[in-house]
Amino acid sequence: MIRNVIGSVLALIGATAAVWSPFRDWYDGRHGRDYRIQDLFTGITSNEGELFASLLLPMAFAALLTLIGVLLRSRLLVALAGVVVLGFTVLWMVRQGQAAGSLTAGGDGDGLGLGVALSFGGGVLLLLAAALMSGRRALRRRREEPYDEEPPGHVPAAADDWGPYGRDPNSPGPYQGQDRYDAGAHYGDEEPPPRHTR
Repeated sequence: MIRNVIGSVLALIGATAAVWSPFRDWYDGRHGRDYRIQDLFTGITSNEGELFASLLLPMAFAALLTLIGVLLRSRLLVALAGVVVLGFTVLWMVRQGQAAGSLTAGGDGDGLGLGVALSFGGGVLLLLAAALMSGRRALRRRREEPYDEEPPGHVPAAADDWGPYGRDPNSPGPYQGQDRYDAGAHYGDEEPPPRHTR
């Protein structure tokens, strides 16, 4: 239960970082929302496409997978969301490196920006969350396990059994031998104790 809660929180944080990343600088001050999806497969250009045809599309799809995975406690969906985020981030880095000749990192707006770090970190958090979550199968297995604890005052069956072959036929049953009177017993000169009848 605790693992699912912590994993769900990490998954939601990772998905938020991934969706936020296209609105930050990716390279040379250019936002991720300015890169078209088709440029990742044909080559980076300076053309800008629509918002939902940019890098925001795979990030939003990964966030949707994460939300469904958290609601269903599915480790597979959360892990798939992390693979989508990391996959598109790495693919963008490859294409950007081909277009620019090399990738550089700079703190003054040149080179790799904060958006790449958010996207990469979000993907790693999603994979970490999927590894941490216990999933629905483990929860179902715990619910199906028998209840092993015995109620207080319960005497184990082994204490009453004769052994592997059943109960001893000569042993007295419950409440036998209490207040019993043997008619053939001699008590000397004393009178046998009277029996109380109801």
